[in-house]
Amino acid sequence: MNTTVPTSLYAQRRAHMAAQLGGNGIAIIPTAPERQRNRDSDFLYRHDSYFYYLTGFTEPNAWLVVTSDGRSTLFCQPKDLEREIWDGYRLGPEAALGALGVDAAFPVTDLEQQMPKLLENRDTVWFPFAIHEGLEQRVAGWLNRVRARVRYGALCPEQQRDLCAVLDEMRLVKDAHEQDIMRRAAAISARAHVRTMQACARMLREGKDVREYHLDAELMHEFRLGGSQYPAYSSIVAAGPNACVLHYRADVAPVREGDLVLIDAGCELDGYASDITRTFPANGRFTGPQRTLYDIVLASQEAAAAVTKPGARFTDPHDAAVRVLAQGMLDVGLLDRNKVGSLDDVIEKRAYFPFYMHRTGHWLGMDVHDCGSYVEPGELGQVSERKDPLSGETIKNRPSRILRPGMVLTIEPGIYVRPGEGVPEQFHHIGIRIEDDAIVTPSGCELITRGVPVRADEIETLMRG
Repeated sequence: MNTTVPTSLYAQRRAHMAAQLGGNGIAIIPTAPERQRNRDSDFLYRHDSYFYYLTGFTEPNAWLVVTSDGRSTLFCQPKDLEREIWDGYRLGPEAALGALGVDAAFPVTDLEQQMPKLLENRDTVWFPFAIHEGLEQRVAGWLNRVRARVRYGALCPEQQRDLCAVLDEMRLVKDAHEQDIMRRAAAISARAHVRTMQACARMLREGKDVREYHLDAELMHEFRLGGSQYPAYSSIVAAGPNACVLHYRADVAPVREGDLVLIDAGCELDGYASDITRTFPANGRFTGPQRTLYDIVLASQEAAAAVTKPGARFTDPHDAAVRVLAQGMLDVGLLDRNKVGSLDDVIEKRAYFPFYMHRTGHWLGMDVHDCGSYVEPGELGQVSERKDPLSGETIKNRPSRILRPGMVLTIEPGIYVRPGEGVPEQFHHIGIRIEDDAIVTPSGCELITRGVPVRADEIETLMRG
């Protein structure tokens, strides 16, 4: 449980959610289950983000129920001194009332008995769809028990609605408290990238064998040293040609003189993620071809950041980055003008796709790919169709989300060059991505991850230190 946050913050969130449940609604939110890793061993536990957002409670085997009048009920593990010797402290229902600010609390062993009573005489039951395996069946079982009482005057909820639609909108705009945590997470992750860059160059200067997992270890050390609870996702540490594999994981490959190293890694702090990618020369010195492509990617990121501001569309940073990347590919010969045509032709036909195949960003928050619609809610009905020039698939376009202060997104363009016909050899096996986390501010955006250098000259200076 995050004891640094006042319970009033979570109470306010629950009240805001309750106001959107309709006149006689009820919401059910479980936390994440524990997952077995192998015999007698579980994976490191991580709570459900929706549940944590409304409670600040990190223990497993817990449920939250909120009714439209704002009343909240928690089900959690009962106190058990013997189990606590083995598994650690439990808050327990009695202490939960004051610690979490809920109106009622029961041991989770009472869930099956209490849920039909809570559901009785409600109009609509809300819960997160398609997230918790078996939840729909459990809700159906509870509703069947309510229906069995209709002869005694009980009313059963007639509607089931997806609670994610409500909570996603709430979570999309981060309040000052959330932004503060994300800045601190970003600072820890930035220090981890700095540490890893310097360690890589130092070990190579000392003639040591350097492997991707060595660099992964440096990241993990700094994450925990800074107070982070976990990595926000599995770190990507990719040396040489491995950098052209988008979801590569740190492995045993050697890191050699002359290689570029792409690291995509960020920590999670108090339930919130950070997400940084840096690409750097293993020995601290870019080669000419590496520097040429690196500067193109950096220029594309700067163009994307410049249009990340209130009133812009979520797609605007991607469009700005693609324009710079495509022009750069034409300039250096990755794309042959005689074959692909002008810059506008390249963009229209997506001729850049072999070297840049992903979007320029995503929402960031409690989850590294955070919740929230990418379509502007008030413009859902404005649909147009287009045919994808590469796949031929018909795609329905809806107006992209309008950016507002407090939204947080990543900005992460890249170039990935695999050997192929007509691809200049000096660029073969170069993979570059640069990623920063941006909070939309009233006047533009704040890049909160620039505690780690991004310009090529600054990276070389850092790695000489």
